Amino acid sequence: MFDQIINPSDLRKLDKEQLPQLCDELREFLLQSVAGSGGHFSAGLGTVELTVALHYVFNTPEDRLVWDVGHQAYPHKALTGRRDRLSSIRKQGGLSGFPKRSESEYDTFGVGHSSTSISAALGMALAAKQQGIDRQTIAVIGDGALTAGMAYEALNHAGDLDARMLVVLNDNDMSISPNVGGLSKYLARLLSGGLYSSIREQGKKILSGTPSMKKLARRAEEHTKGMLMPGTMFEEMGFVYYGPVDGHDVLELVLMFENIRDIDEPRFIHVVTKKGKGYEPAENDPCTYHGVSAFDLNTGLVKSAKPSTPTYTQVFGRWLCDIAEKDDRVVGITPAMREGSGLVEFSERFPDRYFDVAIAEQHAVTLAAGMACDGTKPIVAIYSTFLQRAYDQLIHDVAIQNLPVVFAIDRAGLVGADGATHAGNYDLSYLRCIPNMIVMAPVDENECRQMLYTAYLENGPTAVRYPRGKGAGVEPSAEMIALPIGKAQSLRQGSRIAIMLFGSLLTMATDAADKLDATLINMRFVKPMDEAMIQEMASTHDLIVTLEDNAIQGGAGSGLSEVLSRLCLSVPVFHLGIPDVYVEHAEREAQLAEIGLSAESIVEQICEFADGRFAPQPFAKVATL
Repeated sequence: MFDQIINPSDLRKLDKEQLPQLCDELREFLLQSVAGSGGHFSAGLGTVELTVALHYVFNTPEDRLVWDVGHQAYPHKALTGRRDRLSSIRKQGGLSGFPKRSESEYDTFGVGHSSTSISAALGMALAAKQQGIDRQTIAVIGDGALTAGMAYEALNHAGDLDARMLVVLNDNDMSISPNVGGLSKYLARLLSGGLYSSIREQGKKILSGTPSMKKLARRAEEHTKGMLMPGTMFEEMGFVYYGPVDGHDVLELVLMFENIRDIDEPRFIHVVTKKGKGYEPAENDPCTYHGVSAFDLNTGLVKSAKPSTPTYTQVFGRWLCDIAEKDDRVVGITPAMREGSGLVEFSERFPDRYFDVAIAEQHAVTLAAGMACDGTKPIVAIYSTFLQRAYDQLIHDVAIQNLPVVFAIDRAGLVGADGATHAGNYDLSYLRCIPNMIVMAPVDENECRQMLYTAYLENGPTAVRYPRGKGAGVEPSAEMIALPIGKAQSLRQGSRIAIMLFGSLLTMATDAADKLDATLINMRFVKPMDEAMIQEMASTHDLIVTLEDNAIQGGAGSGLSEVLSRLCLSVPVFHLGIPDVYVEHAEREAQLAEIGLSAESIVEQICEFADGRFAPQPFAKVATL
């Protein structure tokens, strides 16, 4: 049956009684497809019935369906004309791991960061109303995404407007016992049915002339439902609440959506699902199976050999535990990224000093500021792309007050399969312009550990930014050594060309320097910069090349040029980094090669830039590539 569904219009031709079988076939397809190719796994298995019901009842894509984050949208992609390409997901030239407007008309809003769906859906609903278009708008948001303040800002606004929108809460963290579940199903069906809706509407008309009585009736309804169901808060915000509903009963979901489809008020339906539904290992351990590489369905995840050297994330996690043992003032803060940021061991060993604030990056930063005011040493572990969401707090609450908060910034630069939405391409640009900040970028794992220690010792805001995965393969030293602030390190002495490296592209920079007989400088600090080293390189070399895995615009290279300008030094400067484009999903090495940051491409670009630009001899063409 599933192989006959090309798009949702085919789905809507089925009888309702056929939908359970379709869900079984769709789930089996997802199991086979994602196990063979890798990708986001647990979340999608949990939304099969919900996705089928939504596309069956609503007239997508005319009715707007907005997914939050998008981890759970693989069934949606499979039902909307992309079944045959699902094996290419998150691969170069393949499907995006998230909904993407340029990929399908059914992807009404591009996502990747959490908690945007309600705001976007409200915007679409208001746009339709303004243009006189009769359409439905549905936002699907997970219980994790509902922990962010932005979601509540949107709910608060939507409940105060006459917008024709539906919010579906995909709650995969709540369990319903059989008895409570049965009562809940009965009540949800009753409240969404025509009799209740009719009585409710008639009551509103009768009481419309007596505002105080209307308000009293509304309050009575809210509190009566609140005694039996968990939706009082949403009712208070102005939504009509329904649920909880079993998210794996597709027929019940269809009935619920049909019952509430034509209600004009803002509606909120609470759907309970189970991550990893249909695959026992993922049901038992949804975190491990959240995002997977290809694996054998019969045996579960294949354990690969442990890397000989740790990843940058592991380096951070080990350092944090080490420093916490020495200093009981140290606390760790993360916005719902315990596993991704390397905080699992810390959270287990120091539970009273570990704070997961949920998906609330702004709160995480200001919480750290408050803790720093009163004697703790807060370490904020956060992805570069997520720190963007707390930029005001970083400036206003931390930097202006010059508070000693350490930002351990993971996933800096290009991040591979997650693509443009998760790339940390801008942190050097947006951090180096902030007064009081010290910004460091390590070239290898050991230097990352030493920079973290250096940041910890400072009495003001500091940031250490490092990429995803492994680096140059340098085993971190157990010893912790503070680096001199703002001092660079010479790695290779050459002639005529000086490559000034900021951050993790050490292998490429070393290979390029060897081929060009160039001087190679590990700048270490993006702010403050080693002006003495810059002056020395400008006076002894014919060309300076800056290299970074950050946007060229406003990045570290731009900062070096500012130093040259301020010192009135005249020397050609060539900036290499991430160009003014969004880099699509692919393996990180492929992404770097695509934008000219492989060793070979770096050499070629330097040769092209430098040829004939300076005397006394023409630039040597590289024949060794």
